[in-house]
Amino acid sequence: MARKPEGKLRRGWTTGACATAATKAAYTALLTNHFPDPVTITLPKGEQPAFALCREEKTSDMAMTAIVKDAGDDPDVTHRAIIVASVRHGLPGSGVVFHAGEGVGMVTKPGLPVPPGEPAINPVPRQLMQAVIAEVAAEHSGTGDVEITISIPGGETLAQKTWNPRLGIVGGLSILGTTGVVVPFSCSSWIHSIHRGIDVAIATGRSHVAGCTGSTSEKAVMDFYGLGEGDMLDMGDFAGGMLKYLRNHSLPRLTIGGGFGKLTKLAMGHLDLHSSRSQVDMNWLAERLRELGASSDFIREAETANTANQILTRSLQENIPLAERIARLARDEALKVLKGETAVDVILIDRPGKIIARSEIAS
Repeated sequence: MARKPEGKLRRGWTTGACATAATKAAYTALLTNHFPDPVTITLPKGEQPAFALCREEKTSDMAMTAIVKDAGDDPDVTHRAIIVASVRHGLPGSGVVFHAGEGVGMVTKPGLPVPPGEPAINPVPRQLMQAVIAEVAAEHSGTGDVEITISIPGGETLAQKTWNPRLGIVGGLSILGTTGVVVPFSCSSWIHSIHRGIDVAIATGRSHVAGCTGSTSEKAVMDFYGLGEGDMLDMGDFAGGMLKYLRNHSLPRLTIGGGFGKLTKLAMGHLDLHSSRSQVDMNWLAERLRELGASSDFIREAETANTANQILTRSLQENIPLAERIARLARDEALKVLKGETAVDVILIDRPGKIIARSEIAS
């Protein structure tokens, strides 16, 4: 995850907002032969941003415009991507029909906000585009019956850097956004992907899923349990985002995997495991060592240790079951959030990827 820069950060616009603005400009041109540039739209909370067009094209039965997405200061994979909307007249009474063009994915699994077989254009962006079509139709005597094709050149490659393939969205990116605004470093898109992964797991009848802090722990858990990619939730640092959603959208079993430092923070009760938002308390670890009968020398070393891994290394050398204790405590903290609907176990993995401790399964 990119490090958040200092100072006031600039907000940006979602792919859904950009697609809506491009759609409004294209339909306006289709009805009037004039491309509004910039084009202004109204977002769900009443904001009215204006978007400059970077491309425009008009034929007798089609108009196309494109907008360069500006994600502000957020490290968004789609920052500077080109969002293209092509609008054609539809059959009388057909309403608004959506198509996926180049670089926009298609949904292939149930559990997502749109059903399999549909373009990966989420409900709020669809509503926004339908609203601007109705607005332009009313202003320029149009029927409002249109076919909208949204494209993102290069989107299929960009999608490999997202969780779309794991969610069953093939061929490209999703058109997302509930407010139209990208808040820098809000991590909302990551947490959104965790939630959609849970939805897909429920819809496809999976009984055992896993959330891990990184790729090393994810591979170890997959290998240990024989899980597939579709069983994995991209938890990262957002244990709370995963657990709180699972509390209301339960699955039979969850495994949490990660390194000693990250899962020590979970064991301490932290639900955001990022280093900028939670820290390992060495005195807390020293107290766990005292409970396990560690020597006073080791306890003093722990209290002044530079890293949690330093404490882990000595505990392993001295056969003190600190890792096992952390795994159980992390499991218990997860169960507090879940409130008993899902059985949980926790696996601790060292840096090379070896499993060093496992908790029992409990619910």
